[in-house]
Amino acid sequence: MFKSLVAVWVALVMAFVSFVPGFVVPEDKSGETDKSYPYIFVHGFLGWGEDEGINQDFAYWGATSCHLMQKLRENGIECRDASVGPFSSNWDRACELFAQLTGTRVDYGEAHSKRHNHLRYGRTYTEPIVKNWGEKDENDLMNKVNLIGHSFGGNTIRLLQGLLSKGDPDEIAATDPNDISPLFTGGKANWVNSVTTICTPNNGTTLAYIADDLNLIEIGEIALFLYAAVLGRSPLNGYVDFHLEQFGLTFVPGEKTTVNHVYKALHTILQQKYDNVAFDLSCEGAKALNDRISLDDNVYYYSYAFRTTVDSPITGKAQIALPSTLFILRAYSEMMGVYSSNPDAPFPIDESWKPNDGLVNVVAAQYPFGDAHTDYDPNNIKTGIWNVMPVSTGDHGNAIGIGVDEESLLKYYMGMIAMIENQPITD
Repeated sequence: MFKSLVAVWVALVMAFVSFVPGFVVPEDKSGETDKSYPYIFVHGFLGWGEDEGINQDFAYWGATSCHLMQKLRENGIECRDASVGPFSSNWDRACELFAQLTGTRVDYGEAHSKRHNHLRYGRTYTEPIVKNWGEKDENDLMNKVNLIGHSFGGNTIRLLQGLLSKGDPDEIAATDPNDISPLFTGGKANWVNSVTTICTPNNGTTLAYIADDLNLIEIGEIALFLYAAVLGRSPLNGYVDFHLEQFGLTFVPGEKTTVNHVYKALHTILQQKYDNVAFDLSCEGAKALNDRISLDDNVYYYSYAFRTTVDSPITGKAQIALPSTLFILRAYSEMMGVYSSNPDAPFPIDESWKPNDGLVNVVAAQYPFGDAHTDYDPNNIKTGIWNVMPVSTGDHGNAIGIGVDEESLLKYYMGMIAMIENQPITD
């Protein structure tokens, strides 16, 4: 029944969308390098990865166009799409991603788990996604990864890279040196070659304020976690994997672990003010992330923003959605297109925040405020600074293949990868 509902939803999406967006494909101006690193793709809020059954029926990366990971592999690209909590906090997702990459037990941190009243340890991954990651090869070159995140996945890979580089002082202070996860000790900036964010709320999204004004956030949280509790304790657990065993809300797929009573687990998780996705997607949560992490001199940073709005021909002030905008995003897009003031926001919200992709403001996706940035120059791509790509025409879903033809999507990602692949390697 559940799979049938997914199939119906996919059919509806395809029926309503037949738009080929104006993807901006990077111009390759560099020569090939002698070292190639695997590409790790990380999904956004409500997304999924290759470990989940739903991905076989409807791939997150590729969506209605193709199975993007398979197509990239057919073109010689080493890539994997990770699976992390679809509505977990950014911190928890980064910890889960690290465990998958290294083939270890998920460690959410001694200090973090006590602060937020959940288990320190999650599931164990017996095989690493990337073998010999962080080790040197026979040519004395470091084995690195390229991280690519869509939407909230961009925030997750930014935090992962920041923790690898600088560690976390609270975890270091709270944990025995023999018991601390390598994720929290720092000194691993050279484990990552590049960080690429696509439609990422690097500075949050004004949609969070709109949802809060409509009293939708608390209702939405309750609905999502109830949904997870029911499905995550059913035979369908694993078709969609919620990664919420640290709260005792769901089983680890394939295991019959002890979980909390539903009410107790829900009470615990709904008490989280800061260890949740709603906070992390807000401008306040984004600022907290931006203040926590910094750029590293030996890492390439790229950001891609999409825009699905234009100036209203009637008022000239509001932003209205293009006719091609995915139907489920149009209302969000137009509400964001008139939102231009919030005195309580940590960033000045003004007219520049109106253009959006249906979920994320263009200005929020381009680069984290306070970070060094420059407009993309194919002749001068630098490390340690955000290379801000030209804005593409399209919506939040187009970026991962919803309503896009296979050729356009593959050209977009192959161009992105060629640009990354052809930059000089760093120490």
